Amino acid sequence: MKNLIISFILILGLGFQSTAQEIAPYIKIGESSETIDQVSEKVINALKDNSFSVLGVYNPARKSGLKVIVFTRSDIKNTVVKVKDRGALAAAYKVGLVKKGDKVVMSYTNPDYILRAYLMDNYSSYKNVFTTFSSDLRTCFAPLGSEFTPFGGSVEADKLKKYHYKIMMPYFTDPVELNEFASFEEGLQTIENNLKQKKGNTVQVYKLVYKNSKVAVFGVGLRSSEDGESHFLPKIGEAHAAALPYEIILQGNKATMLHGKYRIALHWPDLTMGTFMKIMSTPGDIEDTLEELCQ
Repeated sequence: MKNLIISFILILGLGFQSTAQEIAPYIKIGESSETIDQVSEKVINALKDNSFSVLGVYNPARKSGLKVIVFTRSDIKNTVVKVKDRGALAAAYKVGLVKKGDKVVMSYTNPDYILRAYLMDNYSSYKNVFTTFSSDLRTCFAPLGSEFTPFGGSVEADKLKKYHYKIMMPYFTDPVELNEFASFEEGLQTIENNLKQKKGNTVQVYKLVYKNSKVAVFGVGLRSSEDGESHFLPKIGEAHAAALPYEIILQGNKATMLHGKYRIALHWPDLTMGTFMKIMSTPGDIEDTLEELCQ
């Protein structure tokens, strides 16, 4: 009987530990003394050699000391789109390269963090796919660094599916509607054409289109010096460069974006309210820019 009680206590303890597990938004691969372009080339080659697809590369805030490489893989891309409520946003992952002194710091978005947040209750349905994806990423990047340390703040695993920054702040389920089109095809053509014209001082970093599902995701670089990345990124932390670019998702005939007060907070969960107040206009500025791309 005593052994049964001890076993029961241990099971309860393990269960508590798993639900209280803290997850960080980024994983640091390591540092390199090579140039940022040399590191970028090695990252891209490593991704391609391990069956990942590179979707785009750009310099956030137009800074040569910042670079983001966006990638995906067919298994993750084809799984997340099954989740009807904007699951395709979880298809793209990013490597962030940040020049710091004479070193380049390499990091990437933590799939477990993003997938739990964006897929919510659907996360557990495809957990085996996600676990394999995360493990393969570590194997892919192992020749480039050996740290693999989480950073960037943290959120309890079981709270990510209902994450919000503070009371009265938006959730994942509170998207901003950018436009409603006559059809998916019209929406796709409109956004593509506006991005080609770099409307709103933007640049297309990547595009994922699921024609059969009538879903498209656009990664958009915000290049305005007044209210784009160069305005807000230095204030909230360039170490989190892998948070970018921002996304538009077109599902059916509706284009939406994640609310800035949700998406920025999710990718910078350790922001103080004081720092958040310094970019108070940023969520609205991003909305205005992405809305312009959908007109």
